[in-house]
Amino acid sequence: MKDLLKGFPVVVEFPIAWGEMDAQQHVNNVVYFRYIENARIAYYDKLGTRPLLKGKGIGTVLATTQCRYKAPLTYPDTISVGAKITKMEADRFTMVYRVVSHRSGKVAAEGEGVLVTYDFNEDKKIPIPEELRKSISALEGSLEGTTLPTSPISRSC
Repeated sequence: MKDLLKGFPVVVEFPIAWGEMDAQQHVNNVVYFRYIENARIAYYDKLGTRPLLKGKGIGTVLATTQCRYKAPLTYPDTISVGAKITKMEADRFTMVYRVVSHRSGKVAAEGEGVLVTYDFNEDKKIPIPEELRKSISALEGSLEGTTLPTSPISRSC
């Protein structure tokens, strides 16, 4: 399973709850977005810049998000969700996610989101603050305007 999450600097683990399943007896599709959101917040926590930026009224807004379901998840199981940034532009970055089932040892889903840096005091998007850019680059390596070949989402789907 570690091989499936290789290259993800942030990996979080969650138990699947019985109540996350739907009438088809598998985890409901919307729950995957909650898993992804939790991994995104864990990524921000690892950067350590959230409190600093929040004090300035700066954060991110989710511009787009998607999830490709590859295998159903069911209770009981535990999952690991990896998060990494694969592209950084002037005012936005792309974060990808991978959801792995511990029980099956397979990838259950892959997702991607584009996050735009936003000044909530001025109510407008802004360039990525230098302190955030440096923290991301330190965690991921240099990403200035490049897409790494390890992005799990195919543009043809």
